[in-house]
Amino acid sequence: MKALGILAVSAALISLAGCGSDDGAAAAPDSSALAVVATTPEVADFVRNIGGDDVTVTQIIKPNVDPHEYEPTPADIKAIGEAKVVVKNGVGLESWLDQTIASAGFKGTVVDSSQGLTLREGGHEEEGEQAHAEGEEHDPHIWHDPRNAKLMVTTIEKALAAADPEDADSYAKNLTSYSAKLDKLDADNEAAFAKLPAADRKLVTNHDAFGYYVARYKLQFVGSVIPSLDTSAELSAQQLTDLVAKIKATGTKAIFTESSLPPKSAEAIAQQAGVKVIGGEDALYGDSLGEQGTPTGTYLGAEEHNTKVIVDALAG
Repeated sequence: MKALGILAVSAALISLAGCGSDDGAAAAPDSSALAVVATTPEVADFVRNIGGDDVTVTQIIKPNVDPHEYEPTPADIKAIGEAKVVVKNGVGLESWLDQTIASAGFKGTVVDSSQGLTLREGGHEEEGEQAHAEGEEHDPHIWHDPRNAKLMVTTIEKALAAADPEDADSYAKNLTSYSAKLDKLDADNEAAFAKLPAADRKLVTNHDAFGYYVARYKLQFVGSVIPSLDTSAELSAQQLTDLVAKIKATGTKAIFTESSLPPKSAEAIAQQAGVKVIGGEDALYGDSLGEQGTPTGTYLGAEEHNTKVIVDALAG
C-alpha cells in the first residue's frame, strides 16, 4: 500500500511544481548553501549543528510524528529531487525512503548515519540486556546512546565535506564543538543515574524505543505497553496481564508515555498496576523531538529532558 501511495504522490508533483513546501523547513533557501534533506527530527538536528549556515536543511518527519508509520508527501518527493544530499537514520527506520528516492529521481548522495555502529538486536532480556534471538530485527533507536550520536555526526560531517569541499573547515570545526556537547550530555546522564539506587532503575515505556539508553546507563527494562520496536503492535490480553504482574513484582514505580504516542493504554495499565503515569509535558521523547524553538526541540534538549524526567520519577 505504501508503494502505491508513493507512486500517487509522485504523480501529484506536476501540480506542485513551483510551490514551496509548507513544512516549515527552510523558507527562501540560500542558493549558495548545500541543499540537504534529513529524514527524522534527530538526524535533521545533527545536520543543522554540523552544517551551520552552509547548509539548507529540509526535515521530512515533523516533531511528534511516528516515524515507523510515516507516508511521504508530494512536498517530500519534491525536496528530495532538489537536494544534493539525503541523510537518514538507517537501521530500517525509514522503510519508505528507497521508493521515495526512486520516485524523486534523486541522483545525489544518500548518507546512512548508522554506518559503523554496533547495533542492538530487537527486544530485551529480563535484566535489560541485549537479546540475541535468531533472525531478530535490529533496534533503529540508535541515537539514545550519545556515543552513537557522536559517531552519527562524524559520518554526517564527512558526507557534507565531500559534497561541499569549500566549507569543509567549517564543518570540521562544528563537529569538534558539537562532539564536546555530546560528551557532556553523556557524562551528565551518567552522573544523574549514579545518584539513583540500582534497585530503582526500572523502566516501563510506551514502546521499545530505549534499548540503547537502557544499556548505556545500566537500567532494567521491565516492559513496554507496545511490545515492539515499532508502534504497530498491540498487547494481547495475556501480555497485558503479564506486564501488570511484572510491574508489581519488580516494584517498578512508573510508566513513562512518549510524546509521539497516545497515552491511553499506558494509563489503563498503570491503573491496574497501581503505579503513576508520567506524561503530558513530562512525556519522553522516544521517536521524536519537541517543536523547533522549544528547549526539547533539539537532540541535546530532548535527551536532557528524558534523563531528568526518568530520574525524578524513579527517585520519588
